[in-house]
Amino acid sequence: MSAVVYDAAVLVAADRNERRAWAEHKARLELGVIPLVPAPVVAQVSRSPQQAQLRRFLTGCVVVPLGEREAHEAGRLLGMTRTADVVDAVVVTLALRQKAMILTSDRDDIERLIRASGREVAVVTV
Repeated sequence: MSAVVYDAAVLVAADRNERRAWAEHKARLELGVIPLVPAPVVAQVSRSPQQAQLRRFLTGCVVVPLGEREAHEAGRLLGMTRTADVVDAVVVTLALRQKAMILTSDRDDIERLIRASGREVAVVTV
């Protein structure tokens, strides 16, 4: 595995201190795989400065900013699929750019966006 993109479900599990999320995250880090998290995913999950587990989890990740080019890519996918979840589209566009696997609980919507791109990305349901 060369790269992985975390969707909101992974961050929510970490914030809830779910053992599996932490163990798998630790294993990735030990293998040298630094998880990528689009900034809009952080915005979707972050609700309070008291979310210490979330912030601790994110220290092992690279939070990827959303620039204009990436925003247009995500918008294009949303237009092609006639869907509206910006965060899902940003997750997919980042995974496509980085040739990364996606970890998500929203497999159907993510795969719909991937199909619209005409490319392939591995998706793992968490």
